[in-house]
Amino acid sequence: MKAAVIVFPGSNCDRDLKVALAASMGRDPDMVWHAESELPPTDLIAIPGGYSYGDYLRPGAMAATSPIMRDVVKKAAAGTPVLAICNGFQVVTEAGLLPGALLRNANQKFICRDVHLKVERSDTPFTRGYNAGQVIRVPVAHGEGNWIADAQTVRRIEDEGRVLFRYCAPDGSLDPQANINGAINAIAGILNEGGNVAGMMPHPENHVESVLGSTDGRGLFAGLVAQFGEAA
Repeated sequence: MKAAVIVFPGSNCDRDLKVALAASMGRDPDMVWHAESELPPTDLIAIPGGYSYGDYLRPGAMAATSPIMRDVVKKAAAGTPVLAICNGFQVVTEAGLLPGALLRNANQKFICRDVHLKVERSDTPFTRGYNAGQVIRVPVAHGEGNWIADAQTVRRIEDEGRVLFRYCAPDGSLDPQANINGAINAIAGILNEGGNVAGMMPHPENHVESVLGSTDGRGLFAGLVAQFGEAA
């Protein structure tokens, strides 16, 4: 499996994502600078968290128009899988690869803590390392993670089973108190219509080593490797 991590000015989780992917793939991903115009051949495009372009205008807005994103959009349309985490999720919504928008957290505060997520389905490349209904614990670190969309879009995403993760209580119940940022239907991660673009606000890449207190993020990366094959 080959992967490429997009690096924007202000990215601060690109190395974390590189380490998580390398540990799972057995090879380093390509690190692709935002000013490049073309991606190398790859099985997976990964867009990390951080503050791309300093979050000027609004999170992800400037990054969505960067030179490399034109090729990301082109590759995604052709079926290349894209994993977008935190600011990456904001970038791909701004680029039109996923619906909706990420607004300021409902409590108007930056949130940095571990959260519990309920895995909604296990039949996608991004979740095959988990079981449907499984509860995992991973960190969040965002100020604008409140996913919102119009009622018709939300209904379509729900009806088509395109929710990947929801914020939940440790026992898996959808406790409103567990919906830390106020996202509609406690949605923490979604899939596009084609099933090849996933966006999520929490950071699975930060929970792949036991020294950090949890390895619940490993399943996401292990599932991707199982889908696309071990490195040669």
